[in-house]
Amino acid sequence: MDRFQFAAELAREAGRLAHTAFGASATKSKGVHDVVTEMDGRVERQVRAAIAKAFPSDAIIGEEEGGGDGERLWLIDPIDGTANYARGIPHYCVSIGYLEGGVPTVGAIYDPSHDWLYVAERGRGAFLDGARMTVSPCADLAAATVECGWSTRRPAAAYVALVDRVLAAGGAVRRAGSGALGLADVAAGRTEGYAELHINAWDCAAGIVLVREAGGFTNDFFAGEGLARGNPLIATNAALCVKLADVVGIPMSVPMGRPEGLTCPPGGQRTT
Repeated sequence: MDRFQFAAELAREAGRLAHTAFGASATKSKGVHDVVTEMDGRVERQVRAAIAKAFPSDAIIGEEEGGGDGERLWLIDPIDGTANYARGIPHYCVSIGYLEGGVPTVGAIYDPSHDWLYVAERGRGAFLDGARMTVSPCADLAAATVECGWSTRRPAAAYVALVDRVLAAGGAVRRAGSGALGLADVAAGRTEGYAELHINAWDCAAGIVLVREAGGFTNDFFAGEGLARGNPLIATNAALCVKLADVVGIPMSVPMGRPEGLTCPPGGQRTT
């Protein structure tokens, strides 16, 4: 079994385990507005064990148990949207990303509440339950919806300013509490953009592959200390990438393999 098929099946299996305790798993606080449930640990251990058995030489980093970098690296968020999950709000997922040589290569996100499986592999496209996904074609920021993720790792004033800039540019703003699903929404064309001033690698590794393979664009998230410490993140379509990047202040990059005629936005960087 290749890593693409493996990740897809594992995400679904892990999500079904998580959903058995939806809204009922024991919870403790990791910090201000940051909770973890007993099920986060159970799911991560299950995913780690499956990867270790199938690909014993691969490295693993998970939100709950950490890990180390490697040429072939898995990034696991066992429950993204834990606050929603703990409260019985049906907007959370299991996110499994795979990097090869530092390049986001495979992504699998499973949303148990809707039984939706999002998968993508570099160069092969992005799919929702087998149907190919494409980002929204919207070219007008005044007609766009942008999800603005919130993190306690940045000052509240910075987040308020981000939202204010998007609103001032004419965009509609939402926040639903799962960065991974926010990126899946961009890939599926439900929203036109996602922006967050700081997000961790396990939250977005899979979603970055989804967006890029659905024809979209992201910044070079894994530059610098993105893997170890997180980075800002922006994801959107070709028509809005320059406009939205200017509004949120995060330079864009363009994945290889996009349709002819697309060029790298100013300040952007073509990924290899």
